[in-house]
Formats: sequence, structure tokens, C-alpha cells
Amino acid sequence: MYPRFGTDGVRGVANEEITVEVCVALARASAEVLGVGKFIIGKDTRVSCDMIEAALATGLDSVGATSSSLGIVPTPAVAWLSAQQQVSAFMISASHNPYQDNGIKVFSSGSKLSDEIEQEIEKKYSAYLEAANLPAESFVSVVQEPVDYGWEQSIIDAAGDIAGTSIVIDCANGAAFEAAPRVLRKLGAKLTVIGDTPDGTNINKGFGSTDTKALQKAVLEQKAELGLAFDGDADRLIAVDDKGNVVDGDRVMAILAKDFKSRGLLAKNTVVVTVMTNLGFHNAMNKEGITTEVTKVGDRYVLEALSSGGYSLGGEQSGHVICHDISSTGDGLLTGVQLVSAVKQADVVLSKVAENVMQTVPQILENVRLPSRDPKIMEPVQAGLTEKIREIETSFGDDGRVLVRPSGTEPLLRIMVEHIDSQIARKTCDELVAYAHSMI
Repeated sequence: MYPRFGTDGVRGVANEEITVEVCVALARASAEVLGVGKFIIGKDTRVSCDMIEAALATGLDSVGATSSSLGIVPTPAVAWLSAQQQVSAFMISASHNPYQDNGIKVFSSGSKLSDEIEQEIEKKYSAYLEAANLPAESFVSVVQEPVDYGWEQSIIDAAGDIAGTSIVIDCANGAAFEAAPRVLRKLGAKLTVIGDTPDGTNINKGFGSTDTKALQKAVLEQKAELGLAFDGDADRLIAVDDKGNVVDGDRVMAILAKDFKSRGLLAKNTVVVTVMTNLGFHNAMNKEGITTEVTKVGDRYVLEALSSGGYSLGGEQSGHVICHDISSTGDGLLTGVQLVSAVKQADVVLSKVAENVMQTVPQILENVRLPSRDPKIMEPVQAGLTEKIREIETSFGDDGRVLVRPSGTEPLLRIMVEHIDSQIARKTCDELVAYAHSMI
């Protein structure tokens, strides 16, 4: 079973699921669907990235496409350059996953692909794999081109005055370990950096947006005004306030939405979010007179809504935030700089800003592991929960909600329950998890 496109590209265990053959086939299919021309390739710090990069370049070369390497750069830098040069691109990363995993994100002129184009590529690349119709020659050499850091300058140009702000940043031992400190120092921040010593196997390990303990400790030790944590490829951000509390993507978006509105930058007075966004966010936006548009989970669906609706801000609770007037994808560094600017403009510490911007409704998240991501397994379990969920939501009324969805990247069924009473949320989620296990 070859790896399929999920919510964020093709992903799996390197050398087991993401093999040389898969990469060569995916590159060939991508070139044939997107157009045989120039591709740029970026990567994070995983030890498997060089192998994958060489295999992608080989696949492109076999159908007459050319490739150039950007080296280790954040995903948003790849998307930005793809848009500026109007070329297709691969970003080699498994985001927040451990180093054993890797993946390939595909961009066309700066944007992630639609479901229809992904399906077309998947059909072609699976046919290559099934027919074993792959080039037999050895890897082609990958030429690294000088990177135009116009992406970094675009972040600097969009920033407010943050000079003198004391910030701790956690680069997750990932793709932002050089770019993020460089940008923030140019902006005059008083900077402490952690998670900036990648060795190929320590990406996201004890650092980054999915493990903020080191950042929380450092913020308190340094008496910093706030902390910024990126994930492995730096397309998402989680913040830490001056008291060491985590500020998730919902609160970051709420802060930015209010700030953008006050400066006349919130297009059509609307922010785009996903079905996972906390009920408290919607309540807060209603009070501010800001409209929310809701999409499926995945920043590419947020981006589609931003583009089609002409909106300027959207994102996910996980920290994927898109400032659409500046970037074509989630950008952790851009989001962080915009957050620091908003907090400094408010002239209040982040803990106060975050506390006042919204009242979070208790939200319980649990995963039910399935034998595989095969829809024949996942869909019946999800469907079997439908009637039970309907009964629960009827009893909740306006006080809560339930969301059950398959993971786009792993063999998991994700169960989320929100309720104003945390005990009810916990009890209900446990019941749904037990019920799902009984159906596997």
C-alpha cells in the first residue's frame, strides 16, 4: 500500500513508506500533471531528507523537468519562492512528527494542491509503482541555488515596531533554526534561542510547538515577555506568555483578528477557521462583530476559503495561521512577528491580552488508533458513531458540540468533545472512545 495524500502532502516512515521508489514516482507524476519545467526543493533537518531530495530530483530529471535545491529552509519560504518564481515546488518534511517520519508537500505557484489535482497525481504515481515503471539510472546531482531571502524581508516589511522586546524562540531543531533568529535580530528583539542545534534525529524531540515545556521553562528563567515555538518545518506557531502559559492557535488568531480589525486590515471583517476551532473563539468573534467562516481541517482548505472569499486572516487551532495578504501558506515566523507586534501595540503583557481576548470552552481530544488508514476500516467506525453523536448534541444544545473525524495523516479516528462543563466533556469523550473501540 503506497502512501496517499493526506491533509498535508504525502507522509510516512522514511525508507519504509516514503521510499526511493515512491519519491521517484511522485516526482514524475507531479511533473506530468503540473507541467514539465523547473521545480524548487526545500527540506527540514531530518537525516532522511537528502535521500528523498535526490530521489525527487531523479524522478523530475527522468521526464525532462529540472530541479534546484534551497537547502534547509522553512516551508513558508518554499511556498513564497514558488509563488514569486511561478514554479512548482516540493518541501521535504513531516512537520511536527518525529525524525523517523518524513513527507513531501507539493506546491504549484505558491499554493497547495486541490483535492482534484492530488488525485490526478496519485493516480499516475500509483500506476508507476504498480508497473515498476521507474528510471533505473543512479541519482542525479541536485544543484543548490543561492536563496533569495525576499521571504525574510517580506516578514520584516510587514512587522510593527518590536525592537527591545524580550523573546525566547524554540526552533524545534528544525527548518527555522537559522532563519527565525536572523529575522528577529534584524527587527531588534532581545532574543534567547533554544532548539537550534539540529543533528538529523532530534527534530521536535523535547522542543517545538508540540512540546512546549522547554520553552515555558526558558521564558520564566529569562523573565522574557513571551516565547514563540515553531514546528519542524516552521509553518505553525504556538506561543507562551510571560507567565509561562501556552497560547494556542485559537487565541493567537483571536488576538490577530482584533488587531487587524483595529488597523483596517481584516478584509471583509471575516476570519476563516476550521471545525476544530474552539467554541469560545466563535463567541469572542461574535462579541467583536467579526464573522467566522468554517472549513474542513487542513490549512489548504483555509487557504482555499481565504482565496475564494478575498479574506486576509485564517488558520487552525494547531497554530497554522495564514496572513493571506503577505503569505500563501501557514507561516510560523510571520505569525510570531505579527503577534509580538500586536502585543506591543496593545501595551499590555501577552498573558493579559490572551486572557481577555476569549473564554475557552473546555475541549477534550482523544485519538482512537485503527489498523490502517484504509477507508474501508475508518468510514464504518465513523458512521457507526453518527446516531450516538446526534443524541449527545441534542442533549448539549448550545452548551457544547461533538466532532469525530479521521486523521489525514495517520491511522487514527480523532474524537473531540466541547462543553461548558469540563466534567461532562470528559465523560462524554470517554464514552465515545469506548464505543469506537467496541466497533473495531
